[in-house]
Amino acid sequence: MYLSKRKAIFLISIFLLVFLLTINDIKSQELKIVDGDTIHLNGEKIRFSGIDTPELKQTCFKDDVKNLCGVKAKQILINKIGNNTVECISEGRDQYKRILAECFVNNESLSSYLVRSGYAFAYRKYSKKFIKDEDYAKANQIGIWSMKFEYPWEYRKK
Repeated sequence: MYLSKRKAIFLISIFLLVFLLTINDIKSQELKIVDGDTIHLNGEKIRFSGIDTPELKQTCFKDDVKNLCGVKAKQILINKIGNNTVECISEGRDQYKRILAECFVNNESLSSYLVRSGYAFAYRKYSKKFIKDEDYAKANQIGIWSMKFEYPWEYRKK
């Protein structure tokens, strides 16, 4: 059975349309992880609300060995996100015009995960939401809580 020229063009057009829509779905999320608590998602700068992670240049010490705890916080976030889709719930903007949000991967809060992993602090100045996660990490000496460290907000003052 042969297709008429018109039907062939129509079928090719449908296949191209489906192909183009599929490509857009795959590339619909542009993600860059800036540091442990900041990401760029689809062109928007997002700062995780309610937590604070060490700065990239910040170091911590365990048994007199220097650890790049800011870099480690970023790496933990990279590993947690992997190839998953990040979904964020906006909570407004900060003084630097960044979106403040709580972000999730597979319905798990990235902020809660970072704090519970011991590489982020509950930023009590702005939120009480992650205090239980911090208490858990601190009680179990997880991550930074097993090291000598300086709080990120104190480090930034210098």
